[in-house]
Amino acid sequence: MEQEKAVIIVGAGPSGLAMAGCLSRLAIPYIVLEREDCFASLWKKYSYDRLHLHLQKQFCELPHMPFPPSCPTYVPKNQFIQYLDDYVSRFKISPILYHRNVESANYDEASERWVVKAVTDNNTGGSGEMEGYFGRFLVVATGEATNPYIPEVQGLNTFAGDVLHSTQFKSGKGFKNKNVLVVGSGNSGMEIALDLANHGAKTSIIIRSPVHVLSRGMVYLALVLLKHFSLNMVDSLMVLLSKLVFGDLTKYGIERPTEGPFYMKVKYGKYPAIDVGTFKKIKSSEIQVLPAEISSIRGSDVELKNGKSYQFDAIVFCTGFKRSTNLWLKGDDYLLKDDGLPRQSFPNHWKGKNGLYCVGLSRRGIYGSSEDAQNIANDIKSFL
Repeated sequence: MEQEKAVIIVGAGPSGLAMAGCLSRLAIPYIVLEREDCFASLWKKYSYDRLHLHLQKQFCELPHMPFPPSCPTYVPKNQFIQYLDDYVSRFKISPILYHRNVESANYDEASERWVVKAVTDNNTGGSGEMEGYFGRFLVVATGEATNPYIPEVQGLNTFAGDVLHSTQFKSGKGFKNKNVLVVGSGNSGMEIALDLANHGAKTSIIIRSPVHVLSRGMVYLALVLLKHFSLNMVDSLMVLLSKLVFGDLTKYGIERPTEGPFYMKVKYGKYPAIDVGTFKKIKSSEIQVLPAEISSIRGSDVELKNGKSYQFDAIVFCTGFKRSTNLWLKGDDYLLKDDGLPRQSFPNHWKGKNGLYCVGLSRRGIYGSSEDAQNIANDIKSFL
């Protein structure tokens, strides 16, 4: 099977939907290739129940469609999924071809087209056949969160209890009175630890890197101030506010970084921890902080690199994702690095060569995806 459309979009998460919505609006024909069996699969299938958008709703809108006024300020998972469903309906986003694993994408100089090859996933009823797609433009919309990553740990295969990645965790309900270790101190790790503690699990979390802790209100204030003041000035204010609100965290085993929270977000893509109640639990000792990474595991014994050993019934790895664009995108030495993130810094990160683009990889959340999609759609329109 071969198909040709002006634009090929790889990925049907919020970034891919934003892209398709902008193209639909401009009546530019496209096709979306998605490896899962639904759009927004990370939200629909691989996120925990208590998840809310961490930023206020006006910073999380897809292009040309605000949230309904009835939505709360911090949109819960189910309402965000409903919003995405409504977005697909409103912009008549189609076709989205599911169970398509992209194997390769090459630019053909002779025909001036992108040639994308995808395999239909035969584990889910597909034929396992190779299909070809041709387009003048190619948009990488596979997102920052692609393949769940669990680090290699000596003896992990001998662990007697449950081992989950954060994408497999739904709720702390089944963990009451169990000793649970959360590995990773990003926002998912912090919130999953809170959920476990709320459901009566004896919860520990490994926080080995320095981390900035901000409240939702601080983050909102920072986003407003960044429109008018320098990054350094806003960062200094956030650190001051964080010290006032959360106090000295070193006595709980948590260090603050020397670089500012938003500087770190821009430079390394490392988000500050947006607190929704975890630190109250840390201060009351309902959540124990372990300041060293795992050295080895034997049965239910987990030994840390500081020599201390603990027993756990379950481990939840909130250790993020690896991107796989470098495995299938061929001949691009301009747009994306080997880690799947843009070579060029914001705001010039979204445009490559020969009609290649990326959306949602600027580490600026859904707001960044929305801006990227509008920029790309307008750029494509200028060529047609």
